[in-house]
Amino acid sequence: MGPAAAGNLMGGLEGPRKLVWRDLDQAELDAAYDQAAWAPNRPQLVARYAANSEGVRARLGAPQRFAYGPTAVEALDLYTTGRADAPINVFLHGGAWRLGFAKNYAFAAELFVHAGAHLVVPDFAAVQDVGGSLLPMAEQVRRAVAWARRNAQRFGGDPERIYVSGHSSGAHLAAVVLTTDWRKAFDLPADTVKGGLCCSGMYDLEAVRRSARNAYVAFTDEMEQALSPQRHLDKLRAPLILAYGTFETPEFQRQTRDFAAAIKAAGKPVQLLVGQGYNHFEMYETLANPYGLLGRAVLEQMRVG
Repeated sequence: MGPAAAGNLMGGLEGPRKLVWRDLDQAELDAAYDQAAWAPNRPQLVARYAANSEGVRARLGAPQRFAYGPTAVEALDLYTTGRADAPINVFLHGGAWRLGFAKNYAFAAELFVHAGAHLVVPDFAAVQDVGGSLLPMAEQVRRAVAWARRNAQRFGGDPERIYVSGHSSGAHLAAVVLTTDWRKAFDLPADTVKGGLCCSGMYDLEAVRRSARNAYVAFTDEMEQALSPQRHLDKLRAPLILAYGTFETPEFQRQTRDFAAAIKAAGKPVQLLVGQGYNHFEMYETLANPYGLLGRAVLEQMRVG
């Protein structure tokens, strides 16, 4: 019997613990979906994302900016490589579904551009700006990928080699993209996306819905079902790389392990990477390094470098 279960049976001066998700009580579950306690250097790292992105733009030049959808926020930054018919990676940033701008998540652009790939970094709505629903956000990032497919040849991209990557809540949205019915939703080939990299994400929303995140996400049964990629593996048609760090919250680690196990059980290709000694925000920085855990993996997946 584990300590949590023992504590639940034995109780204490304040009575028995009330478990709300597996062996977690409400305070523990809330903490497991809040990176603050697990990554005390978060402000430093997020500021470094922005500073390093500015440095990349100073070296590569400003990205091209395109609208991909009907609302003002639906625009993307495009960092192009000089190679013809190059693959395209669409990166979806994190921020708990409520924070972040594409311009501050460009620091990996040099890795892609110098390896011979284009990088697309879309902006999309914050959940609080769309009535607390994740559904409009999911539709927006899908539209960004559809734009990349339909416009690839305009910027020297190969429409048959589109990949998706994401970190944190962006990894959740990337997994949603990877489990999209492209024929039904966009009249595009079922295998529009050829591969994915999802780092430190959430792939089934049941536990998330029970956490403190429900204070700003208006979860519904429909949303939980539709946007839990682990429940839609029949639509997954691309090999997937999943990753997490050993200094992440226990729930973010479990979510990744469970998603990897479910994909493997479904007989589909998946690679699980574990970053020893990395926290949630440090993991993403390895994407900018061709010898880093994520950088090496994505270059191998896209067959560039």
